[in-house]
Amino acid sequence: MTSSHELPTDQPGKTLQDYPRPSVAVDTALLTAHDGGLKVLLVHSPGGEWALPGTFLHPGEKLADAVLRSLREKAGVTGRSPQQLHVFDEPGRDARGWVLSVAHVDVLPASALLEPLKSERATVVAVEEIHNSELPYDHAQIIGFAVEQVRSRYATTPDPGGLLQSPFTLKDLRLVHESVLGETLQRDTFRRAMEPHLAGTGEMSDGAKGRPAALFRVR
Repeated sequence: MTSSHELPTDQPGKTLQDYPRPSVAVDTALLTAHDGGLKVLLVHSPGGEWALPGTFLHPGEKLADAVLRSLREKAGVTGRSPQQLHVFDEPGRDARGWVLSVAHVDVLPASALLEPLKSERATVVAVEEIHNSELPYDHAQIIGFAVEQVRSRYATTPDPGGLLQSPFTLKDLRLVHESVLGETLQRDTFRRAMEPHLAGTGEMSDGAKGRPAALFRVR
């Protein structure tokens, strides 16, 4: 065992200070359903490019705290709890140097982005457009990972990201899932897949968007 005054070693005669160390960054893909599709929030990076909100980890700072700081300072988004997605460690991913990015993902309703989008420094972009974009720092790849994870969750679970306000109709739920998945869903098949996860409220919608329909909540 090393004493409190000794630095840990990896090889005899060497300490951790003898090894090159990368910078660590966090980047967050904030996804929302808007205008019938899945979109991602981008902000202006220091270099003037559109990018995911992110920042470098400060000494003694936890990853989760760095994520919340970056969302607050770069995107004007607060009150969220993004989940870790993947570590992106390609050595040449950042032209500024050796930088590892611990990517995070969160899904939030479009209403949560109303204030951030009042700024010209933020925008939402359809995820299908990201494939042809030239985002810096592997951000297109990060978004691809985030979209894949979120779509896999929505394939089997009713609105796991909380995009809908409860209670909701089956049609409301299906339209949200279609926006996230990027495809049209067969009504009866969708209903059979989702009903076991739902509880009826015993109430009906007001019919403002069509005929009154039964209202549900997630079990």
